[in-house]
Order: sequence, then C-alpha cells, then structure tokens
Amino acid sequence: MPSLTVKSFAKINLGLLITGKRDDGYHTLETIFAPINWYDAIEFSESEVISMSCSNVTLPVDDNNLCIRAAKALQQFAGTSRGVTMKLHKQVPFGAGLGGGSSDAATVLRVLNDLWQIHASSSDLHAIAVTLGADVPYFLEIKGLAYARGIGDDLDDLGITLPYHVVTVFPEEHISTVWAYKNFYPHFDRQLPDLKASVSALCLSGQKELLPVFENDFEPAVFDHFPAVRRVKSTLLEAGSIFASLSGSGSAVFGLFEREDQALAAMKLLPEAYRTSLTPPGFSMEQEPAMD
Repeated sequence: MPSLTVKSFAKINLGLLITGKRDDGYHTLETIFAPINWYDAIEFSESEVISMSCSNVTLPVDDNNLCIRAAKALQQFAGTSRGVTMKLHKQVPFGAGLGGGSSDAATVLRVLNDLWQIHASSSDLHAIAVTLGADVPYFLEIKGLAYARGIGDDLDDLGITLPYHVVTVFPEEHISTVWAYKNFYPHFDRQLPDLKASVSALCLSGQKELLPVFENDFEPAVFDHFPAVRRVKSTLLEAGSIFASLSGSGSAVFGLFEREDQALAAMKLLPEAYRTSLTPPGFSMEQEPAMD
C-alpha cells in the first residue's frame, strides 16, 4: 500500500470536576471535551511487523507508546499477523493536558481497522480504546464537543462546537496526570453545576454569564506549584479573553476570545519559548482525507 498520513487533533477541557474516587483507585469526573486545531501527524506504511519512529527522540517507541499498544491491541483482537510501520510527527506537547497520546492511539485504531480490513464495530473499538486510556474513546468517536462522566469514557456527543477563537498555550512545564491526581485539593461534597446544560446554553444562546461554572479542579494545586502556568492565565485574561482555564491536568492553558485580532495580540504577549495554537470558531475534528 502507499503510505498514508493522518492528523490526530488535541482537545481542551471546558470545566473538569473531580466528583469522587472509586474502590479501584480511579477518580470519577465530569468534563466537557472540545477539539482544538493542534495536531500530531502519523504516517502509516505497510510492514510485516508493528514498529514506529517519532520525531521527538525523547518519547519511547516501544510498548510504552500508546500507538504501539493500540496497534497490538487491535492485532490481538482481530487475530491477524499483519503489521505496520508508523512515523509519529509529534507536535502536540506531552504532559500538557491536551490528550495528544490518546488522540494518537485513537487514530491508530481507526486507521488500522480500515487498512487491515478488520471491520471491527464501534462498540468493539470502544472496548479496546478504554483499555488504552479514558480519553481515547472521545477521539475515536466524536468530532465536536462532548460531555464526559465516569472516568471520562462515558460520553454524550453534544453535536455542537465552540463559537469562540481558542488560544491554547503550553508554558513548557510537563505535569504528569499521576502527580495531578495526588496533589489536587478534593471537595467532593459540593453541589455540582450542570456542565452539559451550561455548555449548550453558552454555545447555542451565547449565555456568557455561565462561563464561571466551568472550573477545573486541578487548577488551584497546579497554580500553587507552577507559578508560570498561573501567569499564562493572567496574561490571557488581561489581553481580553472572556474566559481562561487550565486544560486537563495541565500544564496547557487556554483562553476564549470573541475576536481574532484579540487572540492574535494575546499570543504575542506570551514568552517566545511557549508553544501556542489558535483554533477558529466552529472547529471540529472532521477527518481530512488521508494524504499520500
């Protein structure tokens, strides 16, 4: 087969409420996933074995990489001996709370399901995706905004997109999810806002007064330990963002802007070393045709 190159888009979390802890150690949460125009690209080539390389030499390319794990999980599910060589062109920062690795894993499942002609059902692919990571099903199944509960894999496709310009900033701090869950400040006994209804009212009716409900429970601890991350949020708000927040467990921060010129001006105020992305209003992860 000719090689195929496919984009793997990242996400932000509009609100992230940690609601409890299960007996198995996993925390339960509620969040809104929103796609952003920041992506990795994965090149697939035919091979007798499963292997990969990566443009970022610090990332593992063995069974510790979610791309390899996804390919092998699908191979085992299908009982096939087919292989693939993958080249990961890594652009989405890791340790950022943007779901780059989960998105890559979802892309591998989706593409290899077609290339290997496995024809696994969406429920079968969902079951495999959950074993790889709680965020993987979102990237596999939904193109726009989604409400997630449980450990993040119980999803409702909201069928809507954000009507704002989104500036996403990586302040060059890598924060592990394990660290974030060990250090956040729990308050499980509060009255929870209705994130699902609130985001629908925000996007469909422009009710900006609802923006304060979209808190991120990781944010206070991350800001206390990583002051540079706090400063990014302050910069975005001072530059005219109507809302800014940590994404996931960090360290990426995003800001919502009503005007593109404000968004572009805000990006210029950030340190040059910080990687940034600008996502237009109405963005969704519609998969573009694979590129030769």
